[in-house]
Amino acid sequence: MAVKRIIPCLDVHGGKTVKGVNFVDLKEVGDAVELGRKYASEGADELVYLDISATVEERRTFTGLVERLTAAIDIPLTVGGGIASLDDVARLRDAGAARVSINSAAILTPQLIDDIAARYGSDAVVAAIDGKFAADGTWRVTTHGGTRISDKELFAWAREVEQRGAGQILFTSMEHDGTRKGYPIELFAQLADTVSIPVIASGGAGSVADIAEVLTSGRADAALAASIFHYGEIPIPVLKRELRALGIDVN
Repeated sequence: MAVKRIIPCLDVHGGKTVKGVNFVDLKEVGDAVELGRKYASEGADELVYLDISATVEERRTFTGLVERLTAAIDIPLTVGGGIASLDDVARLRDAGAARVSINSAAILTPQLIDDIAARYGSDAVVAAIDGKFAADGTWRVTTHGGTRISDKELFAWAREVEQRGAGQILFTSMEHDGTRKGYPIELFAQLADTVSIPVIASGGAGSVADIAEVLTSGRADAALAASIFHYGEIPIPVLKRELRALGIDVN
């Protein structure tokens, strides 16, 4: 089994780290820079910061915060929210972000994936996909922080972003986000069968068992979580120790 990654996710709204359930009912949970420093010191493999209101508010992502973060941590930082052009990507890369995560802009202008990969390499592009189970029995891709349902079917879109040059997929099930009731395991296994690039599992982590299951049965390459870290329920060192005890290879 390849080495699996543990990635805390920090949703930022109005300059504060927040967490909600199913993308709503947001509550402030701490300072973005201090939390990032804490997680890095505890052994997080990477950090993901998402400016969750940037696209809806039609503004650029928080460059100043990225600069403060990269000065405080020594692990890779992925940044998303409000990224709509190569200029936006260049600004965030110059601020220190290792990767950018794009969602709504990729749906609206798929060529942006190709352009970022061509300029910075596939490793710099994370295709974020927020999925919702639709009335027609298919998984659809949403945009604008989960507020709009696109015409994209999940697995077809996953194949397309890979073909266009995305280096990883960050998939979140809206139904599971923040619930701490586990990830949709069969869905992640199907996604792993659909693409050959790494899949980061997001949405639903509530226990060590949940994370172990998505990394094994769900075949995710990394587990992203927020609530369990923000509220101190499962410290990263404890999580990694217990995953190793289950035979899962983590750093």
